[in-house]
Amino acid sequence: MASATFLLAMLQTLIVPVLPQIGAQLHASTSAVGWVSTSTVLVASAVTPLLGRLGDVHGQRPPIIAALLVTLAGSVLAVASRSIELLILARALQGFSLGLFPLAMSVLRHEMPRHRLTGAMAITASCLGAGSGAGLVAAGVLTQNGGDYRRIFWLCLVLTAGVLALVLLSVPRRAGRKESVDYAGAALLALGLVCLLLPVSQGQKWSWASGLTIGLFLGAAVALSAFVALQARRSHPLVAIRLLVHRPVLATNLASLGVGFSLLSFSLAATFFLQTPHDLAGYGFTASVLSTSLVYMAPGSVVSMLLGPVSAHLVARLGARTVLCLAGLAGCAGALSLTVAHDTTAEMIAGLVVCNGAIGVAYAAMPALLAENVAPEETGVANSINSIMRTVGGAVGSAVVTTLLSVLVAEHTTPDGPVILPTEGAYQIAFGLSGALFFAAAVLAVLGVPRTPRSPRTAGTGQGTVQ
Repeated sequence: MASATFLLAMLQTLIVPVLPQIGAQLHASTSAVGWVSTSTVLVASAVTPLLGRLGDVHGQRPPIIAALLVTLAGSVLAVASRSIELLILARALQGFSLGLFPLAMSVLRHEMPRHRLTGAMAITASCLGAGSGAGLVAAGVLTQNGGDYRRIFWLCLVLTAGVLALVLLSVPRRAGRKESVDYAGAALLALGLVCLLLPVSQGQKWSWASGLTIGLFLGAAVALSAFVALQARRSHPLVAIRLLVHRPVLATNLASLGVGFSLLSFSLAATFFLQTPHDLAGYGFTASVLSTSLVYMAPGSVVSMLLGPVSAHLVARLGARTVLCLAGLAGCAGALSLTVAHDTTAEMIAGLVVCNGAIGVAYAAMPALLAENVAPEETGVANSINSIMRTVGGAVGSAVVTTLLSVLVAEHTTPDGPVILPTEGAYQIAFGLSGALFFAAAVLAVLGVPRTPRSPRTAGTGQGTVQ
């Protein structure tokens, strides 16, 4: 399950550093290239809740295998693609991989003995941070000096095939429950999330005040309201409304949104900041994609990976609530350090290491919080909603940073003509917002999650219900 989590995190970030090269090699416009990442997020938001529910009802093995097969097909198509349209379709298929995380948590909840459950969940969840960092590093290494972008998809293909083999060998079959799956609710939720995330990711290009942007936001409100109304009437809903409003679950989901925002905010801002030509802008490091990945991003990825076992120990010893609070405070400190101290390589690496470490620890704590406060048969869908909140937070964080770097700009004169670059203040605001959302996650952990679960929870037994 850790390998599946590492894979989905890697697939999400692997594409980010090579988007400019994809545009150049496929002769595609910037707006078209943007859909290479947008399509993945849209499909992931649509299928993740359904996959989680299917796992809860029919057992986790079938949907895990199905998601990996679709992801594998997407990797094959990406390797073979020679047009931007096919690549967008391939990345859409790879979006199924993001549904693996809640399924992985559900497998652990049902199969691990109670005394090992917290540690297993923490280590698996910490692979989200490690995989995200590894994706950035691998992309820089594989595509250095203008290398063919398809190399990263060969890596995706090999890794996906390997994870599929591990799942076939190690994930047991589990008897399902005689309950129906609310496909109508799944369709409504998917429609609402797509209508929400599409303008969030494209609003800067379309204009935030355009009719299309506003119309999609209104459509999202209508679809999601209809989804809530439908779930309230279902005997076997896709997502129980009582689950969404249960205070510890709600606080954990909001914290996930904040951490997702922070991750995309500081990592995206740092990537552009590092690659800014210092002689021209007066800030930045004129870093290449390779040096950005290896010198600046890799240390944080390594630390996040090493913190996996440590996080498991901390969660078991201090409790998931305390660990999430500490992770939020550490992330806030790291992001604020980037805001005020970003002139030397050591300062940048230190800030990024702290932020990435905080992400890994926070991701380790949240599944444990959910496990303490939902019944085992609701583990999959609870983690699905948590994953969606993280995705929404990341999409909003990306949109906010992109808007900041597009609006707060300055013109610089060069022999070849004027060059427009973001101001240093734009990056400081982005880092500051990341710190603020980290701090919000810490506050939510303290105020929203009780010191002990409100009702009894026994891993793998189905005891306890959400009050």
